[in-house]
Amino acid sequence: MNWISNYVRPKINSLFTRRDMPENLWTKCPECGTMLFHREVADNLNVCTNCDHHMAITPRERFEALFDLGIFTEVKVPEPIADPLSFKDQKKYPDRMKSAQKTTGEKDAMLVVEGEIGRTPIVAVGQDFSFMGGSMGMYVGNAILAAALRAVERKCPMVLFSAAGGARMQEGILSLMQMPRSTVAVQMLKDAGLPYIVVLTHPTTGGVTASYAMLGDVQIAEPNALICFAGPRVIEQTIREKLPEGFQRAEYLLDHGMLDRVTHRKKMREELIVLLRLMMSQPPAIWGELPPPGQISVPETPHDEVAEPAPETAPEAPQKTE
Repeated sequence: MNWISNYVRPKINSLFTRRDMPENLWTKCPECGTMLFHREVADNLNVCTNCDHHMAITPRERFEALFDLGIFTEVKVPEPIADPLSFKDQKKYPDRMKSAQKTTGEKDAMLVVEGEIGRTPIVAVGQDFSFMGGSMGMYVGNAILAAALRAVERKCPMVLFSAAGGARMQEGILSLMQMPRSTVAVQMLKDAGLPYIVVLTHPTTGGVTASYAMLGDVQIAEPNALICFAGPRVIEQTIREKLPEGFQRAEYLLDHGMLDRVTHRKKMREELIVLLRLMMSQPPAIWGELPPPGQISVPETPHDEVAEPAPETAPEAPQKTE
C-alpha cells in the first residue's frame, strides 16, 4: 500500500489543489470597487473601464503613451545635497529616500524627458506621486530649472504634469525656496517666447499649486482631480462650514475660471498636439499619413498565371431511393 499512499494519492491531490495566483493580476477601482484585470487597466492608461475614474499613473508610463512611438530621452538633472538638514523622524531622511527609490525605481519625485509628440519636439516634466507623495524638494527645483534650460536651448515648448502633496518637510526652508526658483524657470520660457502648458493631475496641492503648477499659458486638468493649496478637510475645520459638492475638483475650478480645459487622459495626447502646433504657429497635425501616389506599388500578376473562373454548375439533384 505504500506506493498508493506515497505516490498515487499525492499525485491525485496535486491535480485538484488550488493553485496560488499572483496578487498583482487584479486592481480594484477605488471609486466604484470594480475588479479590473491588470492588462485591461494598462491598455486603458490606468482609467477604470466601468466608471472612468482616473487612477494614478507613473510619469514613465504616461510618457510612453504620450510621445511618438513611445520614444523619449531623459534630461540629466543636477543632484542636490542628500540630507541638508540631517532630518530624522521615525526614519532618517536618507533611509526614506532609499526606500522610495527602491519602490519606484526613480531617483526622485520628478522625471524630465525630451522627445516628439505629433512630430513636434517638446520637453516634458512629470511628477510621481508614489515617490514620497510627489513632494517638492531641491531635486524637483533642479529638475524644473534643467527642463526650462533645455527647452530654451532647443527652442521648443515645455509640458509639465503635476501631482504633488506640497513641499517636502524633510528639507525645510530649502524646499520652500523651490517655489521662487521654479517661478524664475517659467519666466525664462516666457522671455524666450516658448509655450508652457501645465496638466494638473490628482492631486496637486500645497506649494506646487502656489508656484509652477498655476503659471502655465494653458491650464489643463484631468477629470475629478483635486487641485488646491489647503485641502477641503482643513478648510472645513477652519471655517466650520460644509463645503459645496465637488469643491476644489477640476470641474468646479473650470466653472470658476481657474482652468482652461478638463480633458480625459486618453484624449490628452491629441489635445496637446493641437495646442502645441497652434501655439508654435505650425500647420495642423496630420493624423493619418499615406505614402505619395508614385510610391504605392501594386503587385502585378502575369496574365498566364491568372486562374480561369470555374464554370458554374447546377447543384446535383437528390437521388431517389427505393
